[in-house]
Amino acid sequence: MRVLFMGTPEFAVGTLDAIYHSHHEIVAVVTATDKPSGRGLKIQHSEVKEYALIHNLPILQPEKLKDPEFIDTLKSFNADIFVVVAFRMLPEVVYSIPKMGTFNVHASLLPNYRGAAPIHHAVINGEKETGVTTFFLNQEIDKGDIIRSKKVAIGDTETTGELYQRLMIAGAELAVETLNAIEKGTAQRRKQEEIGILKPAPKIFKEDTHIFWNDTAQNIFNKIRGLAPFPGSFSLIENHRGESFFIKWIEVEMTQIKVQDPPGTIVTDGKKYLHIATQDYLISIKKLQFQGKSKMEVKQFLSGFHFKNYSISLK
Repeated sequence: MRVLFMGTPEFAVGTLDAIYHSHHEIVAVVTATDKPSGRGLKIQHSEVKEYALIHNLPILQPEKLKDPEFIDTLKSFNADIFVVVAFRMLPEVVYSIPKMGTFNVHASLLPNYRGAAPIHHAVINGEKETGVTTFFLNQEIDKGDIIRSKKVAIGDTETTGELYQRLMIAGAELAVETLNAIEKGTAQRRKQEEIGILKPAPKIFKEDTHIFWNDTAQNIFNKIRGLAPFPGSFSLIENHRGESFFIKWIEVEMTQIKVQDPPGTIVTDGKKYLHIATQDYLISIKKLQFQGKSKMEVKQFLSGFHFKNYSISLK
């Protein structure tokens, strides 16, 4: 089939590559506009655009999706189907263009975890299983008819970054399987069954990354790994002079050491280990990043920093 692909980040590249190496033809790629980034404000291409440039694929970067000129250009490619992965919400005037419809690859088992951050929220909530789903677009976000889904187990210590890579591969495989089924006329579509209380996956903001230690060790551990490596999680520490600093938690481990101090208490020998008390067990810090510093192993950090007059803010 003639496929027009829409996507922006690395996660979308996996599917784009899988389709490119299938028997289907990619007629064009739609991605985000170039934006200045970094200290030098150099113009940065999206990962999808970088891939398209390497493989000489036609690229469209519309400012407005309802622009009549953009709509006409989309129609001119005469695509059989549009495939969308991690892109903007499409208006009906766009997703209704191809005769075979438009489907999205979403990184969860719908209808759970609709939204912008399904991988993060699945890990934060301590799920044992998630997956990927392909569904036809309609006017509501992530609520279209399901075509196919594939389950993926989540490891007990797996981070969002690790799961992201595995779901990217699973999503790519599922996209090609979906294209093949649609081409053969064997694809089945089913309504999303909204039974019970559904779990959402809204965008994560800075305030959502603050770690409060007055919770169980398991919940805190899940949140830290669910925010790793991006956007990351942090806590605020304060000293006796009223000065405060941010610490970003890079890598932590659960322990079976029951707490003897209030949540947020720093437990360390000042040389080899750094533990923090929760409601029930200590969490061991393995790697961190102090405000304004590079990421460090905890032993390296403790060799140059003393926690004697510091405490973790619980606010």
